[in-house]
Amino acid sequence: MEIQLTAKQLKITPALREYVQQKMGKTQKYFDHIVWGQAFLFVEKRSHKAEMIVHAPGQTFRALATAADLYSAIDLASDKIDAQLKKHKERIKSRHKPKTSDTMSEAMPVRATSFAVSRQAVFPMTPEQAATDLDASELMFLVYLDKDTDMIHVLYRREDETLGIIQPVRKNKR
Repeated sequence: MEIQLTAKQLKITPALREYVQQKMGKTQKYFDHIVWGQAFLFVEKRSHKAEMIVHAPGQTFRALATAADLYSAIDLASDKIDAQLKKHKERIKSRHKPKTSDTMSEAMPVRATSFAVSRQAVFPMTPEQAATDLDASELMFLVYLDKDTDMIHVLYRREDETLGIIQPVRKNKR
C-alpha cells in the first residue's frame, strides 16, 4: 500500500515515517484491496493532531485524533481507522449470511407428514352459483366443476372478504 505522509509545522524523521507506515500497514489485515493511504500530522499550540485517510475502491475511511504527544495522536487515529474498517468488514460479512435464526427454528412447529383427507362430491355450476353456495356456508373454500370449461375450480375467501377463483391450467409436456 502506498502511503503519503504530510506534516505541518514539524519535520518528518525517518523514525516517524516508519511508525506511521507501520500503523497504516495494519489496515491491510481487514481488506486486501486498500489502494493507498494518507497521513497528515499537525502541531497546534500544545496539541498534536493526526489525520489518517485510507482509500479503498468505492470507499474512503477517515479518522482525526488529537493528543498531547504526536505518537499518541497517531495511535488514536490508527485505532479509529481500525475500528471503522472492522465495522465495515462486519457489515459486509453480515450481508452475505443467510437470514436464519436459531430462535425462529425453535418457535416454528414441525409439520406432520400425514394429511387429513376429505372426500367431497363435485357438482357442475357457474362461478355465481358457487359464490352463492360459499356465502351460505361457513367454509373458506368450495371445490366445484365449472359448467363452461368442464374443469375443477376452487372458489375461496380472501383476507379482505372478497372471493377468489383458482383455475387449473394444464402445463404442456416437452
